[in-house]
Formats: sequence, structure tokens, C-alpha cells
Amino acid sequence: MTLLIKICGLSTPETMEAALAAGADMVGLVRFPKSPRHVSLLDAANLAAQAKGRASRVVLLVDAPDGEIMQTVNAIRPDMLQLHGHESPARVREIKILTGLPVMKAIGVADAEDLAAIGDYAGLADRILLDAKPPRDAELPGGNGLTFDWRLLAALDPALPFMLSGGLTPANVADAVPLIVRPERRLVGLDVSSGVERAPGVKDPDLIAAFVAAARAAHRTALDQAAKAGNGTRARPA
Repeated sequence: MTLLIKICGLSTPETMEAALAAGADMVGLVRFPKSPRHVSLLDAANLAAQAKGRASRVVLLVDAPDGEIMQTVNAIRPDMLQLHGHESPARVREIKILTGLPVMKAIGVADAEDLAAIGDYAGLADRILLDAKPPRDAELPGGNGLTFDWRLLAALDPALPFMLSGGLTPANVADAVPLIVRPERRLVGLDVSSGVERAPGVKDPDLIAAFVAAARAAHRTALDQAAKAGNGTRARPA
């Protein structure tokens, strides 16, 4: 099975290069002015050009109107949009039709009841991002560096293409990987942002490299263990 790794909130050529050199499958650019990771259209376009052909380029938007969405798409030419606001299933459908791009929809998770929302989006969004639900008084969407109980993911449909986010770091990603990697799952991923920063919005190349290396190593171990539990044949990571 495939494990995708996404480094989100990149804002400089140096940190973009660090993510690409480390082997990230996806790179994220934030277009949300309240975020410390927000980048201008010009900077985002330059960063996207730097990553073209080397990783899938994802632009994060939060409850953006049509005009802003199309301005962003035309300037940056991303490979995918990440909707991280309160976009309804109908709005997700509209955005897909408007842009012609695949869409990843973020869903905040605090407990098992929150997973019910997956059913509303699974047939519309090309991928689901499961993020820690932000505190009620949070100004920013997303996990805000928090985690949720990753054991909840065991109940997910094996066919669901999803990514895990929220509070991931080089130190804990090896704990997360065995809980999402299953031989019957075709596509899962990890999305990290604040966990590879030395300050809000300031990515650390060493932490990026450490995160990717730890995730890949944990993936290999999880596949090997699954193979030994199954038929004793050593698995080869995708």
C-alpha cells in the first residue's frame, strides 16, 4: 500500500527545497491571511513552480468565494485544492466543477462521533483529511498542533483515501503509522505542518528531513509486521 507524506505551510524556497529533497510526495501552500503560513499569490506561484514535477502541489483555502478560488488557481496552477473551512458537501461539489481540480476536504475529529461526517464527503472529495478539531476559541482552523485518538481510525472503510493530520511530529509519527497502515488499505497519508517548525510559520529543514525519514521507516516496519502476521512473506513498501 502507498503512504503519502505531505509537508504543509511551506513559505520559502529553502524550506520547499528541503521538503522536496527529503522525498515529500505532496507540498502545501496556505492561502489564508490569518495563518502565519499564509503566502502571497506571487510567492505561492513561485514555490509551486519550484515543486512542479517533483511533488503534488496543494493549495489550502478556507471558505473562499469563487472569485478568490479562481484567482488562486489561475495564479498558482495547483494539482489539488485543500478545503479547510466549513465547506458543505454541496460547496465541495461546486468547487470541483468550478476548478476542474481534485479536492481534499478537512474534517475535524475529537471523538468517534465526528467520523460520521466522512460519509457526507466521501463520495465528493477525492481525499479526506482527518485533523484534530480546533478548540472552540481557536482563530485558526485545523489541529493547531493538537492530536486526537488515532485508534479511532481503525474503524474506517479500508477503501477510503485519507490523510492524518494534527499534532504529528518526528517524535510521534512512528506511533501513528501502525494505526493507519493496513494491507487492505490502498492509500493513506500523513500531513504535517507545525510539527516541523521551529516557530509558528517557520519550517525547519532538519525537522522536515527527520519527519519524512521516521515516517518511511515506520511504514516499512508496519508492512513487514503485517506480512509476518499474514503469510510470513516480507512485504515491499509501495
